[in-house]
Amino acid sequence: MSRFVDRVKIDVVAGNGGHGCSSVHREKFKPLGGPDGGNGGNGGDVRLVVDPQVHTLLDFHFRPHARGTNGRPGHGDNRSGANGDELVLPVPDGTVVLDDKGNILADMVGEGTEFIAAQGGRGGLGNAALASKARKAPGFALLGEPGEERELILELKSVADVGLVGFPSAGKSSLVSVLSAAKPKIADYPFTTLTPNLGVVTAGADVFTVADVPGLIPGASEGRGLGLEFLRHLERCAVLAHVVDCATLDPGRDPLSDINALEAELAAYRPALDADHSLGDLASRPRIVVLNKVDIPEAAELADLVEADIAERGWPVYRISAVAHQGLSELTFALAEMVSDYRAKNAKPVARRAIIRPKAVDQGEFTIEADPSIEGGFIVRGARPERWIIQTQFENDEAVGYLADRLNRLGVEAALVKRGAKPGAAVTIAGMTFDWEPTTPTGDAVPITGRGTDIRLERNDRVGAAERKVARKARREHSDADSEQALGWDSDDLDDE
Repeated sequence: MSRFVDRVKIDVVAGNGGHGCSSVHREKFKPLGGPDGGNGGNGGDVRLVVDPQVHTLLDFHFRPHARGTNGRPGHGDNRSGANGDELVLPVPDGTVVLDDKGNILADMVGEGTEFIAAQGGRGGLGNAALASKARKAPGFALLGEPGEERELILELKSVADVGLVGFPSAGKSSLVSVLSAAKPKIADYPFTTLTPNLGVVTAGADVFTVADVPGLIPGASEGRGLGLEFLRHLERCAVLAHVVDCATLDPGRDPLSDINALEAELAAYRPALDADHSLGDLASRPRIVVLNKVDIPEAAELADLVEADIAERGWPVYRISAVAHQGLSELTFALAEMVSDYRAKNAKPVARRAIIRPKAVDQGEFTIEADPSIEGGFIVRGARPERWIIQTQFENDEAVGYLADRLNRLGVEAALVKRGAKPGAAVTIAGMTFDWEPTTPTGDAVPITGRGTDIRLERNDRVGAAERKVARKARREHSDADSEQALGWDSDDLDDE
């Protein structure tokens, strides 16, 4: 049995970027070939694309996790790694993308509309790309960046031309079944329709779609019944049709009271995407009133009594019977004319282009704040410093020295001095804590030592060969003295002999 799913929560993870390669060209009779490490490939993006062949979010309900392909690492001989394959997820027309806090990220209307749900990580640079006048043969490369991870909410707002509004059991599903080839569930009890039904209607040369929304009751705009779950499916409808049950047996209801109650709910509901679809509030949409079940004599008499009062509001009124197929032709052509008028005034939605908003040149690169967990410590926040931390191989001293140079050129050290940082203060960037040394010179002023090393980070705990020789001599002399004392000999006695 098919299911209609119009709201899902998904987890999207883009592919990680590949690591750069640290390599030196080696060839016979060419001992100084230079660095030739290639760059890592970029991770694959996760994209949402509107597909007209998709009509529900059911696939995401069963497979809520999506992951892009990782980029391949670089290789020697200047060979860059391959980029990861992007993952394309088809979504229905009218899908709204929200973040985990409920903020609207994208309103996807129109075939081909795209949205990058997760950005793939950038590949790391190889040592060939890091070569400079100061570092002619870097002994390190940059690591690839991890892909973006996001938790998104997808909501489907049906894209229909006409929305049928009415109380439960007013005959909306029956009307859709006789106007189109749709086969919704029809029964003689309230709330038979639990999911919106779409039908395609043909009126001469005009073709339009009709949405059968589950029955509304007073308080629907506040969440009573199924109101909030399916009122959003009316947001994109150009025409709203009141389907009124003229044969109701409820003594507290009549066509005018039903219309007034539903109008109050439509006026109270505020579309979340009013500025995007440009249709205005639901209360301002064109209306048409359909008096249903007039094949029953009592219903026909009631329709005669209220038809004039409804017409005074300026709304077209049509008397039909979905069961007896009365008045359907007139209603169909009237709806087609109203839809045609709307289409003439509004252009058909097209695929929206991605909007790129570059950052200002003078925008701050980083911020520094006091660390609440470490006395005298500081936390550096910023996209570039945090990205550099992720790219650094901390087991490589030369890579750490290169990171220090980048932070120094960015102005982090000068900013720490202004904040009153003292030597040895704990500075945290992207979860990594360092002991800050304010007098570290930049790489241009530091003599380059072996590949993968940095003179500023040389460790003094390693014992040299000369120190080991002196230590052995001291241990030997100490051992000889202990032996003499054990035998009872004196150094003067040895001299006399």
